[in-house]
Amino acid sequence: MGSFICPAPASVGPALRQGPPSLCLRLMGLIILPTWLCAALPLRTSLARLGFGAQCPIAAATADPITAFPLVSASLDPEGGQKEENGSMMRVIRVGTRKSQLARIQTDTVVAMLKTLYPGIQFEIIAMSTTGDKILDTALSKIGEKSLFTKELENALEKNEVDLVVHSLKDVPTILPPGFTIGAICKRENPCDAVVFHPKFIGKTLETLPEKSAVGTSSLRRVAQLQRKFPHLEFKSIRGNLNTRLRKLDELQEFSAIILAVAGLQRMGWQNRVGQILHPEECMYAVGQGALAVEVRAKDQDILDLVGVLHDPETLLRCIAERAFLRHLEGGCSVPVAVHTVMKDGQLYLTGGVWSLDGSDSMQETMQATIQVPVQQEDGPEDDPQLVGITARNIPRGAQLAAENLGISLASLLLNKGAKNILDVARQLNDVR
Repeated sequence: MGSFICPAPASVGPALRQGPPSLCLRLMGLIILPTWLCAALPLRTSLARLGFGAQCPIAAATADPITAFPLVSASLDPEGGQKEENGSMMRVIRVGTRKSQLARIQTDTVVAMLKTLYPGIQFEIIAMSTTGDKILDTALSKIGEKSLFTKELENALEKNEVDLVVHSLKDVPTILPPGFTIGAICKRENPCDAVVFHPKFIGKTLETLPEKSAVGTSSLRRVAQLQRKFPHLEFKSIRGNLNTRLRKLDELQEFSAIILAVAGLQRMGWQNRVGQILHPEECMYAVGQGALAVEVRAKDQDILDLVGVLHDPETLLRCIAERAFLRHLEGGCSVPVAVHTVMKDGQLYLTGGVWSLDGSDSMQETMQATIQVPVQQEDGPEDDPQLVGITARNIPRGAQLAAENLGISLASLLLNKGAKNILDVARQLNDVR
């Protein structure tokens, strides 16, 4: 059984100091608490009542939660997730990911952050293919299945084959299967789209490409927005991971350019391939684009605590608003929906839009809400319900609700103005194409 050794405070009564060995041991002025008891104690309250001060690593969590959780993580894994190193047992956290190079880089990034925070834990990466990785001859919007890039990873979570999984947030549906939650949303990178040109068109822009140039993308959102702005171009579907799509661009003569996410190119170290960045006034981005999400089992409290410190408050609030907007519209990859969010001077600005498939009909609106980004994270009730699939107990609940309400309000505004008809027609046309 793992344990913590803490200086015994004077306020701890004789019964506890001299209690049975199964509860604690008194040894030269020290109290040894079994980890099951430590995990059961609410950190901020119970330990303070017992009299443990900053000298206790658990009580110190109120000042620095990051340093406390490596100790909590010494509890035994029900599946025996521990390995011996230098004569001591290390807990092993199994991290699920897709097999693509980009997915592995993203997962390595998250694991590197966790290793820095928890040097006493070993992280094991388990890679697997998803439905979206396997079906490459059909546009994503035509496959007709949600969770294209998350289902197999969630199956592994459900079977306790992994303890957490790393996703691109834009791939995660706004409604998760029962028993799962997003336990962390990391700091967002550039959420915009980029144009990567064929070598013979380096120096061009979408506007200056020759008439009838083929531009590759399988995103209905991108096609709807760009087709309206650049009617001289032809947009064609292109599938595969980033490596495959870039190879198709460079080696074949089929495409003059392809559209990719800036964040993905940056993570791969391919910034030099960015020929043009599409700013929101040209092409608004996908909900959650540029952010990484960590999905866990909703009841796995110690894993939730472990990954929760990765939440970036501003990214979290922006993405809650975006996901609430998409959920209330009942949108997805089968309809063109896009967003743009900005946090400035305590105000969260959300712009959202819907388009017909050819971009000829569209509707966009902007709303704002007062939301102070929390400077200091605060603990929330442990039974907090999820918001759009996200659990963030260390971010003020009021700020999260304000962000969610902003997304719902903007979606309601668009629906009241006729957005549902645009989306319904887009779904029908996508089904028959």
